[in-house]
Amino acid sequence: MADYRRILLDGAAVEVVREDDELVAGDGRRVKADQAVHLPPTVPSKVIAVHLNHRSRVEEFRAQLPPAPTYFHKPTSSLNSHQGAVVRPLGCKWLNYEGEIAIVIGRAARNIAPHEAAAHIAGYTIADDFGLHDFRDTDAGSMLRVKGSDTLCPLGPGLVTDWDFHGKRLRTYVNGELAQDGSTDEMAWDMHYLVADIARTITLHPGDVLLSGTPAGSRPVRPGDVVEVTVEGLGRLTNRVVEGPTPLRTDIGAQPTESEEVRSTALGGDWELRGIRPPVR
Repeated sequence: MADYRRILLDGAAVEVVREDDELVAGDGRRVKADQAVHLPPTVPSKVIAVHLNHRSRVEEFRAQLPPAPTYFHKPTSSLNSHQGAVVRPLGCKWLNYEGEIAIVIGRAARNIAPHEAAAHIAGYTIADDFGLHDFRDTDAGSMLRVKGSDTLCPLGPGLVTDWDFHGKRLRTYVNGELAQDGSTDEMAWDMHYLVADIARTITLHPGDVLLSGTPAGSRPVRPGDVVEVTVEGLGRLTNRVVEGPTPLRTDIGAQPTESEEVRSTALGGDWELRGIRPPVR
């Protein structure tokens, strides 16, 4: 396996490879991995995410899996990196983490079978599919602002090649405390299936990203919280939540809401507390 990263080095975006605790550029320049300014490890033309895939998440919502996966789109302007700040807009409070594994395309894919998908995958990285549920009442169909607002798609720290996704543990920590604990074995549709499914009608180009779903345990975080996602063999993605400096404009567009749909989604689904949940800090 190789761990490729993109960092800001002497003012330029440079691809490096990790060697133990150092990152090495093609010209031999070296920087300590924990001192580097990371960039997203890939430059995609699109980011596509699956809705429900982990069985623990389905059970948490007391839902049923659809007969085939469904998807939404995160614009590339939502991209963020390892150690990047995730911005919760001023006036919003229902910002949830979702630790995930991201598939990165290496060779153009269109109309392929699942058993052919591996040849089109460059590697894998860690993602945190943050969701701003304050806009869920108006954007539930597209998820555009819920999942596509600026900074809500951290990827990293690196792109790992030749990684076997079977039987891998995925964990999310908030301020050092375990918040999500899942495995790729609980995915209804594996990485190869997802790539082939999307590529039936959408050409996947090198660098494109597919997010493969999150396990149970997604909950709201607030400014000051540190969210870390770890995946066996892929490393640790770390981000801090900050509050945006300016309020959302109130003279145009839908405003943040706090309906039961918003609250029940952010706090864990259709539980026995639906409608009578205690207030959130």
